[in-house]
Amino acid sequence: MRAIRLHEHGGPEVLRHDEVPVPVPGPGEVLVRVHAVGVNPPDRYLRGGLTSVPGEPDSTISLPVIPGTDVSGVVEAVAADVDGFAVGDEVFGLLRFPGFDGRAYAEYVAARASDLARKPAGIDHVHAAGAPMAGLTAWQFLIEVGHDHPSPFQEARHRPTALGPGTTVVVNGAAGGVGHFAVQLAKWKGARVVAVASGAHASFLSELGADRFIDYTTSRPEELVHDADLVLDTVGGPHSSRFLRTLKRGGALFPVFLGEFDDEEVAKLGITVSTAQVRSDGTQLAELGRLLDAGTVRVEIDSTFALAEARAAHERAARGHVRGKIVLTVA
Repeated sequence: MRAIRLHEHGGPEVLRHDEVPVPVPGPGEVLVRVHAVGVNPPDRYLRGGLTSVPGEPDSTISLPVIPGTDVSGVVEAVAADVDGFAVGDEVFGLLRFPGFDGRAYAEYVAARASDLARKPAGIDHVHAAGAPMAGLTAWQFLIEVGHDHPSPFQEARHRPTALGPGTTVVVNGAAGGVGHFAVQLAKWKGARVVAVASGAHASFLSELGADRFIDYTTSRPEELVHDADLVLDTVGGPHSSRFLRTLKRGGALFPVFLGEFDDEEVAKLGITVSTAQVRSDGTQLAELGRLLDAGTVRVEIDSTFALAEARAAHERAARGHVRGKIVLTVA
């Protein structure tokens, strides 16, 4: 089969289109013929040299390695101990995460059955491949963590804020992969949503259900929003603390990418700052799949590239301002 492999770490140019053996599914696994693969930040981290995920055991990754975790395709073979999937089933999933052993940038992949769900019949493989990591991140931050694994980032277990009518949620980086799912999930729960992104995304986010749009290139969200219940910050970094000022006492700030906060300021304001680490979960993905099938939630595709053009896909990601998801298609 054809696959993209890393023989060394570096820039997008190190992604090589190779011929490798088709994997054999082990216990608890199915073999998936891949139709599309989602491109995610961890793919780029692995390419750049990061081989272990915070909180996980020491890496067993060795070069050459096939990157990628998000996949949509068709079941080709099923291990004897697997129930619930059969040859010919269309499936999608986030494979073996947290970790860098997904091996999704390929024509075939051996996947844990527990990481998979049936692909929603109402969407194609490209859109399904764009959903798992970004959709499950938004789900586990906002709706339900779904596991008891300790967080590598904090002592306390992450607890989502109860959302519903009367609650206000601010989503920073609302047009990105996680952000555009978060906007839609918060609206599904009945919350009022304030979307923060660049001006080019105003109409898009309005279509997704955002009640208010703030262009961060011309306005300061912390000067315009007050008494919000929750901020989901998909950008993070040194400027994340400015969103503390948008929250009411007792509110929460959830940075998807770690922010920088002064503990004394957080305590004085009475704010909860909490983060989570997304994990593979076929059951939660099935729940998200029902929303996708019903059209309650949709996947925005920024761009698609053939598997052999993985380098160009990573170059697109590096340019930033991605709307939704970048996806590789597999012939």
